[in-house]
Amino acid sequence: MSSNFEAYEQDFGTLTAEITNKIGRIPKLGGEEKTQLVLNVDKQLEEVRELMEQMDLEVRELPIQSRGMYQSRLKSYKGEMEKLEKDFKRSRIAYSDEVRNELLGEDAGSSESQLIKLREERAHLLDNTEKLERSSRRLEAGYQIAVETEQVGQEILANLHTDREKIQRSRDRLRETDANLGKSSRILTGMLRRIIQNRVLVFVLGAIILITIILAIYFNVRGR
Repeated sequence: MSSNFEAYEQDFGTLTAEITNKIGRIPKLGGEEKTQLVLNVDKQLEEVRELMEQMDLEVRELPIQSRGMYQSRLKSYKGEMEKLEKDFKRSRIAYSDEVRNELLGEDAGSSESQLIKLREERAHLLDNTEKLERSSRRLEAGYQIAVETEQVGQEILANLHTDREKIQRSRDRLRETDANLGKSSRILTGMLRRIIQNRVLVFVLGAIILITIILAIYFNVRGR
């Protein structure tokens, strides 16, 4: 498990080094070239966020006794990530000396306040953009959770429907069994009644035959 974490650490180091280099180049560029580099850095920062999520999952699955060391390392990586994001934000609104002179021309002194105001406006705009992006990601995550919850709910309802059908079939079989048991009980009661009646009849017939034999013997002896 720790080998996976260390592999993520190597990827983290490679990505952050590339991002740091590109952040340093952003203020020196302008126009489309700067826009493309900003988009590229933003994409790499997202890759770093995903990489840190994987690292966090790896740490959570580690044994408790060895988790502390990796948590400390992960915390330092998060701090480095926050610093990169701040540097990236500043680089997007910063200008190199060459670009600033090109923008201001000969009126550099009188236009310095305009440049500061422009920076503030751009910083404010970037803040709003980042907030919108974070809100959008949260909404997407919430929507995904809602979809997964709906799917789980549908599965639970389907399972409940299946269980209900099974219970209903079991009840029907119980009713049939009860009916069969009642019918069998009535049949056994009738058979028992007939057996008792037959035994009584045999006893009566035996008694009659015995009495007849006794009377026959009596009259035969008396006639002699």
